[in-house]
Amino acid sequence: MRYTRFIVLALGMLSGIVAPVMADDLLPFIPEAQDRFSDAQGCVEPTGEMRKNHMEYILHQRDETVHEGIRDKQHSLVECINCHVSDAPDAPRVSSEEHFCNSCHSYAAVSIDCFQCHADRPVKTGSELHSLSQHIKSNAGSAKLTPENLQAFASGVKP
Repeated sequence: MRYTRFIVLALGMLSGIVAPVMADDLLPFIPEAQDRFSDAQGCVEPTGEMRKNHMEYILHQRDETVHEGIRDKQHSLVECINCHVSDAPDAPRVSSEEHFCNSCHSYAAVSIDCFQCHADRPVKTGSELHSLSQHIKSNAGSAKLTPENLQAFASGVKP
């Protein structure tokens, strides 16, 4: 009875040492950054840079696009998806841990709200595009977002 507390403490400490040794891996699994699906081009930034700062690039791109009307492709979310996510019909959706974005975001416990509005699969090209996409593509960067241009757009007049 006198040594019961000591024995329980010793067994607890021993199990704390033995359990990790018996585990398959001592460290947690960190998802690898997937390479691109497109062999035509490389990523716009090195993998380490994108892993660390991709959200800054996406937010900067969003601000330029939404607030200033500048639509370039270098750091656009659409281009990331077009390059890194397979366009196969059975490709994983963003809800799957195998989706390019979700593979790291689920590990880091970061929620992704981009895909409430944006597509989580590559955008089709040619006749399968939405008609608005053709308009945006042909008028990319042609006009600044001003009250006059917004009024003209609302009334159907091309700025």
